[in-house]
Amino acid sequence: MRHRKLFSRIVLASALGLAAAVAGAVPAAPARSTPAPPATPERLPVPAARVDAAAAEIDRIARRIVAGGVPGIAVAIVHGDRIVLVEGYGRTGAPGGERIDADTVFRTASLSKGFAGTLAAQLVERGTLDWDMPLHQQLPAFQLADAAGSTRVTVRDVLAHRLGLKFHTFDRDLEADVPFPVLAARLDEAPMLCPPGECFGYQNVAFSLIGDVVFAVTGDFFTRQVETRLFAPLGMENATFGRDGLESSRRWARPHVRGRNGWVAVRPRENYFRVPPAAGVNASARDLALWAKAQLGHRPDVLSPALLADLHAPLVRTPDQLSGSAWRRERIRDAHYATGWRVFDYAGEPLIYHAGAVQGYRAMIGLLPRRDTGIVVLWNNESRQPSGLMPIYLDRVLRLPPRDWVGATTGRR
Repeated sequence: MRHRKLFSRIVLASALGLAAAVAGAVPAAPARSTPAPPATPERLPVPAARVDAAAAEIDRIARRIVAGGVPGIAVAIVHGDRIVLVEGYGRTGAPGGERIDADTVFRTASLSKGFAGTLAAQLVERGTLDWDMPLHQQLPAFQLADAAGSTRVTVRDVLAHRLGLKFHTFDRDLEADVPFPVLAARLDEAPMLCPPGECFGYQNVAFSLIGDVVFAVTGDFFTRQVETRLFAPLGMENATFGRDGLESSRRWARPHVRGRNGWVAVRPRENYFRVPPAAGVNASARDLALWAKAQLGHRPDVLSPALLADLHAPLVRTPDQLSGSAWRRERIRDAHYATGWRVFDYAGEPLIYHAGAVQGYRAMIGLLPRRDTGIVVLWNNESRQPSGLMPIYLDRVLRLPPRDWVGATTGRR
């Protein structure tokens, strides 16, 4: 009986999107009202000379970090419609000592969530999807341990991590290579933190249900929708999904883990690639420079101002983000999750942000919409040092007291 139950769950979860698409369900009345998005932020221009000086400093520090033994980094900085810096440092880890450049592809890990949220916002703008649509309407097999609360879970709840589940539900099983459909079918067994819609709990497995929703309402796979609606229109020529996409790239950075004698290049693990909305995107620094410009409003033909305002609107507080690193403790005054993006109060300035981490890769993106600038940092290793590049750049742009955040990650103050 146990095996029969498991088999039925696998079939049920695998058919989530397909069953809903065939049924052709029509969105019902909103289950919970969604607040109106804020107006497009007023620009407070930063002098180009200040941005250029800050970018030059980031370039110098990145070179110093790699010279100190970190395998590789890629950085992109944008200001207005201008790409100020897009550069690679160090080596990919491929045979022959191949160098990292602006077009070297990295795993972006949870930066992928911004793509999922943005795609969903496009579908909402077109009328194909409704933020307040109950999830079970398109995914009839969906259920949480709180059966009554499950009926109130909306599309927006999924993308804002407001399902009421404990943080990182089933991530360990995903890392142990349990298939996503099996884990999705077991969400009704997962412990709850609060009633659905009432608190934040970061997810990868549950977040990726948005992929099934996209299939249900479009009849097309999530990955192809992102490629068609985002990668291609924005000119993100090196962006792909999955391990096959990464390894077929013309030039890609191998992940590095610590070994007895230093950093060791290994093959990328497949596990988090199995949840594409949460962690499936691969991209280069140049690709993400284009992505950053679009998120700052410089591609209104693809992402309208109203869409971006809605996408970046804070939805749920995330107090866990106020600690954990020196720059967070000292700079972040408040923290929220929006729709696939984090929103921080960075020393009084709105910061649209996300970070990502999987074995051998780290990634960060930080955007200051009012200042019309942003930075992306990618690295093919698990060193903490490159994470200091972003707050150093933000400090310089905002003219905050200088701090060596790179040094802070290694214990030097």
